[in-house]
Amino acid sequence: MKHSFALVAAFTFAAPALAENWDMPTPYGDSTFHTQNIIQFADEVRTATDGALDITVHSANSLIPHAEIKNAVRSRQVPIGEFFLSRLANEDLAFGVDSQPFVATSYDDAEKLWAEQKPVITELLAKQGLKPLFSVPWPAQGLYTNGEISKVEDLNGLRFRAYNAALEEFAALAGAAPVQVEAADIPQAFSTGQVAAMITSPSTGVNSTAWDFVTHYSPINAWVPKNIVVVNQRVFDRLDETQQAAVLAAAEAAEARGWEMSAAEAAQKTKELAENGITVYEPSAELVDGLQAIGGKMLESWDSKASDEARAILSGYNK
Repeated sequence: MKHSFALVAAFTFAAPALAENWDMPTPYGDSTFHTQNIIQFADEVRTATDGALDITVHSANSLIPHAEIKNAVRSRQVPIGEFFLSRLANEDLAFGVDSQPFVATSYDDAEKLWAEQKPVITELLAKQGLKPLFSVPWPAQGLYTNGEISKVEDLNGLRFRAYNAALEEFAALAGAAPVQVEAADIPQAFSTGQVAAMITSPSTGVNSTAWDFVTHYSPINAWVPKNIVVVNQRVFDRLDETQQAAVLAAAEAAEARGWEMSAAEAAQKTKELAENGITVYEPSAELVDGLQAIGGKMLESWDSKASDEARAILSGYNK
């Protein structure tokens, strides 16, 4: 028996340390550049740690629904996850500044806004035990409809796909009827008549084969919203220093790469929409004026409800 115990003990102490395995839920499919960027991030962490930290990406809501990802990371159901940042605007409007219409409509503006937004949301997330790792924007949002929209009034009565509170408000002010629909459910929502129009990126338009259910797209460049990847702080703190450094380095690389991917995606996917039969047209001055007027009303409403931290973001951005 002693001999047997010695063998077991020797085997136990000789065995290599087990790798840390992290499951990472994301809301979007594998063809989405955000997901591709995250898969590369996971690969780089795995390589840098010699497999000691292995992140498995579960895309397209396959592990946890989008709406539950943040709280799943917070409760340590999973250690890390990605979600659409402005989904948290109901917690504090600081999270949704990037989805306010016509505040930041270009990548340069979006980058300037993120520089003001990042320290504020880092502090807000820290209170929930979460650590932001990186954030990547979608291409600027465009308008998808059946037929050309020449003025805001043309949207009146249309059932309009929404993905956050700001877009719900935007649609309502345009006279449309907002309906919450996740990106993965867009084709079904259009085919069943649940929605008839949407504002979203050219990336989402191509990924959902928008040409199957709409005829026109206009790059109104309404806003440049972002996704964010967060990790549970306590789980991160349990990593050794080498692993922590690997995660942070891979995150920094993923953010820089993701912004470049987004910019390339904007032009490429708009071209794909046209190649697949969608009429791509520049918005009329009347439509732009009408949309910007809605944006102005929303900003007034936003300012009346925003926290001091949220207002400070816009104040810094507008300097």
